[in-house]
Amino acid sequence: MQTILVVAHLFLALGLIGLVLMQHGKGADAGAAFGAGSSGTVFGAAGAANFLSRATALLATLFFVTSLALGWFSMQSTAERPGLMIGQEIVIEEPATAPVSEVPEMPGVTPGATTPDVEVPRIVE
Repeated sequence: MQTILVVAHLFLALGLIGLVLMQHGKGADAGAAFGAGSSGTVFGAAGAANFLSRATALLATLFFVTSLALGWFSMQSTAERPGLMIGQEIVIEEPATAPVSEVPEMPGVTPGATTPDVEVPRIVE
């Protein structure tokens, strides 16, 4: 069912794009008033604009309905997955490690000694 809705949604989107591109803007009405020959069209003098606007409104409504239906189906399929349930507690166990000393050992220093085993060179002026 969801696949059928996706295909219908795609065709509605393409049809909606086509209908919007076929309509002319508000500025084109002034040219038609001075004998542009629109009375000889298939839909008559004002029929094309009326038909296209109604078809666009119908396709836009159907596009909106299929968008809501696809969102509902998407929400239902997410709720059915056991790994994505909201409110489920996730427990992460930490691996057992050896205790770490508070002070890291420094190379060249014996633990408990007050002076280092290595002599630090001094700068003489």
